[in-house]
Amino acid sequence: MSSMNRRRLLFSGSAAAVGVGAGLMTGSATAAPAGAGAVTVTPDDARYGDLISGLNQRWVAAPERIALPTTTRQVVELVQDAVDRDKRISIRGGGHCFEDFVFHSEVEVVINMSRMNGVSFDEERRAFAVEGGATLLHVYETLYEGWGVTIPGGACYSVGVGGHVSGGGYGMLSRAHGLTVDHLDAVEVVVVDDTGRARSVVAGRDPSDPHHDLFWAHTGAGGGNFGVITKYWFRTPGSDGPDPGGLLPRPPAEVFVTMASWPWEDVSKAGFVGLLEFYGSWLERHKDVTSPYKDMCVWLMPNHQSAGDIALIAQLDATVPDAPRLLTDFLTGLNRALGVSDTPGVPERTGGTHRSAYATTQRLPWLRATRYVGTVSPTQTDPNMRGKHKSAYHRRPFTRQQIEAVYEHLTRSPQNARIAGLVIPSAGGRISEVDPAATAVAQRDSIMKVTYETYWYDESDDAANIAWVRGVYADVYAGTGGVPVPDGRTDGCYVNYPDSDLGDPRYNRSSVPWHDLYFKGNYRRLQEVKRRWDPHDVFRHRQSVRT
Repeated sequence: MSSMNRRRLLFSGSAAAVGVGAGLMTGSATAAPAGAGAVTVTPDDARYGDLISGLNQRWVAAPERIALPTTTRQVVELVQDAVDRDKRISIRGGGHCFEDFVFHSEVEVVINMSRMNGVSFDEERRAFAVEGGATLLHVYETLYEGWGVTIPGGACYSVGVGGHVSGGGYGMLSRAHGLTVDHLDAVEVVVVDDTGRARSVVAGRDPSDPHHDLFWAHTGAGGGNFGVITKYWFRTPGSDGPDPGGLLPRPPAEVFVTMASWPWEDVSKAGFVGLLEFYGSWLERHKDVTSPYKDMCVWLMPNHQSAGDIALIAQLDATVPDAPRLLTDFLTGLNRALGVSDTPGVPERTGGTHRSAYATTQRLPWLRATRYVGTVSPTQTDPNMRGKHKSAYHRRPFTRQQIEAVYEHLTRSPQNARIAGLVIPSAGGRISEVDPAATAVAQRDSIMKVTYETYWYDESDDAANIAWVRGVYADVYAGTGGVPVPDGRTDGCYVNYPDSDLGDPRYNRSSVPWHDLYFKGNYRRLQEVKRRWDPHDVFRHRQSVRT
């Protein structure tokens, strides 16, 4: 396999979000029993098979209907109809949920938000309105082409905003601009009150807003907890003025995008240990906004040996002072840590490419780079795979013992997997400048987020692949009960990479419950919001907020 082909396998799009993704409906629409104009798809419809699962083909449902609304009013009517008939609801923003929170055996009505995908500027609110079924690349293209702005969301092109934003939202620009929720101004949610009446509520960032608690809950608690998110409004706190282009971050005009891959045959155990030690110490040194690297995002991907390579993707604002040297120094440090020889470099002109033995760096306009990074990997575009994921926030680098545990699992016998391994994105920067209680995202001072994942095709390989992920995760966090408990080194788990094992005492042997791994001290406040806004627990899944 060529080096470039290997690279195309390795970026796994782990910025995906809870319960979201995208689907486009074609053909004629039939009116729903509740909500004129909403499409209803039932089991006798040819479209049914395309709408009963998401990205992860482990989870397939058999609902009585899938409803695809186009307005908030239709959503209200659909929810009311389901409540009146005592039907179990789930909400699909697009389909990237890693667990069975959307598609499961109990769901009877799926509300698929994919047709509510508008992006516009709301003159009255002086904020950018994004409907709950929009997908990330569509949002990026519309905001940038129309106003030259963006939100610092995830890399995977087809993730839906509905769950991605509500879970916090992290991406390539987050070190420079924070999380997506740090730019959230308001949210519209269809809720069900204690009398069983469905209605829409707009909740804003202003603490004096009587619905502010509902807004706060949507800044990191994840999707499917409180209601159906029909719209978000974005405006950076403190921004003002008549020009909409000044109300959200402006991405860099050009970026360097580096994709590196080191073939496993060139990597010794000592080199692997050195790589992860260098990467962890580098992230720790450059975790603050004072770092010259605050405008660089890095994803290190130690893949299983059967994948062929250890991979990395880095994106750096090409307009910052001394950007070529900064990127070259970082890549040189990685190679030295691995004990390999290479001469990395960067192209001088827009659209140019520099290739070395292990790395390819392109200088691209920002939107082209965003499209490229978001669609380059089959794990982001292949609709036929099955998967299992686990996550961890790290405040400190991996210990030597943890690195050796990872190495052992990555170099064992070949896996029956499309790809298996870790994804280790950089954190820090402006993410860390927000108080842990200001949003529902409690993990603010981590230096990296770690995903343990595997993708495969055949159901017969489920047990082996799930066991592999569970095994490496248990060994890395063996000292804290098999999970990354909040302490001086680790800080729990990312709700947008959900893991139902966290609630199972066979896999979580710590004294920290699953909800505190996700939300820490913020969980108690989330329970209060749940009691107020969803008193009958209409919106629920295996790891939804409990009353």
